[in-house]
Amino acid sequence: MPIYLSIAARAITSPDAYEKFKVVFGDTRHHLMKLPGFLHLTWWEHPDDAGWFNECSFRTSEKALYWHTDTYHKHAKAWAANGAIMEDIITNFELVGTRLLRICPTCGELQDKVYELAQEQAVLREQCPRCGFHFPYLTEQSSSFVVFKDVPLEHLEESPVAAEPGSDGESRETTHGLQQAVEV
Repeated sequence: MPIYLSIAARAITSPDAYEKFKVVFGDTRHHLMKLPGFLHLTWWEHPDDAGWFNECSFRTSEKALYWHTDTYHKHAKAWAANGAIMEDIITNFELVGTRLLRICPTCGELQDKVYELAQEQAVLREQCPRCGFHFPYLTEQSSSFVVFKDVPLEHLEESPVAAEPGSDGESRETTHGLQQAVEV
């Protein structure tokens, strides 16, 4: 089953409207985490425009996330449409593949590997295979600006295939540090 992504760019009408929006949005995580097929939601303020905001969400299929039929979402959208949001630009994508590039700050180990987006939280919590460094990762926030969960792989019908460096299509993990990886 493919993974679907949505990116929404929103213009909020005023700083006061944004403060009110944050209160309504803050309860979102309680509703999303219960929905089958929900994987990830991130919200951030655009660094060059204090009135422009971006939302990125992932779900396990085009129809898996019934968020738009959720009572809370319907009321939140109606509230936002009455003055908080000036513009909402939504773009939807289908995931082709995911890849993790990591360089350990302790030992210089470079990892370059394909992974399942549905298991992203588990992958991000993996330690450096060489020295055991714990990479930092973000946890769910009470603001709902970051909400995510993993979906067991057995709940996915088929996995997205990613083009990986090299001709074998397999995950490539370099275990000889950054210098060798740069030479490859």
